[in-house]
Amino acid sequence: MEKKIRKLLTERSAIILAHNYQPPEIQDIADLCGDSLELSIKAAQTDADVILFCGVHFMAETASILSPDKTILLPRRDAGCPMADMVTPEMLKKKLGELPPMPVVTYVNSSADVKALSTICCTSANAVEIVNSLEAKAVLMVPDRNLAENTALKTNTKIYLWEGYCPTHDRLTRGDVLKAKSKHPEALFMAHPECRPEVVALADASLSTSGMIRYARESDRQSFIVGTEVGMLYPLKKANPDKTFIPASDSMVCEDMKKITLSDIVNSLENMDGEVSVTEDIRKKALSAVEKMIGLAK
Repeated sequence: MEKKIRKLLTERSAIILAHNYQPPEIQDIADLCGDSLELSIKAAQTDADVILFCGVHFMAETASILSPDKTILLPRRDAGCPMADMVTPEMLKKKLGELPPMPVVTYVNSSADVKALSTICCTSANAVEIVNSLEAKAVLMVPDRNLAENTALKTNTKIYLWEGYCPTHDRLTRGDVLKAKSKHPEALFMAHPECRPEVVALADASLSTSGMIRYARESDRQSFIVGTEVGMLYPLKKANPDKTFIPASDSMVCEDMKKITLSDIVNSLENMDGEVSVTEDIRKKALSAVEKMIGLAK
């Protein structure tokens, strides 16, 4: 199967990008692994004609926004994101009509249509920096209320919340973490900013998925409790084979991130099936919000 995929990749002038939550066999076949925005930026820098994205729909859309000249494939059309679905352009327009004028800070885990209505995008790693950069008295953050609440604790800007959330991260409770800590008192606890504020409050570090890999690598500690989707344990262990990683809860499984199989990849490459593209009018508006964010990181 892997040999067949490699042959197809050469024939199509294609590369595979895989999110850190994907199954091990998908990460192993990928040319690049990482978090969603990191991968989309790398996709824009590659010479490949075709980008096969092993993740969920909004990730493939972001790659299309940044790389309109490339063909973006998502092997499973039904690989979506429940949190991204919790905000639509119509809902956002209605909310903005109810609030005083203010910037809209949109998490990259959102649709292109929503990004197109936004002032600037943010990631879980740079949300505080993005909010502070606007020098506004108040902002609306969409769609993740947990990320917004965790950001609000680190800025003087008033943040209006959107009642969206990641079902996987929101599932982790304070009780789950305390139980894991009691079993592994020697371990540091890493929490994703999509977790509830009371969970993040227990963390030794609140980090994006790529941030977790760096943190574990640079730490002199040997054990870590991981407060994010369980797929993250694989790249953590791969990058740090001499260290121990414990899931904060075995229930933190995103079904959408587990949908793509090696067979799906073969089918997608053989038939060029699952193309994801963003219309040019939406792409240009969404690109502005994404580029403003990327520009701050330079």
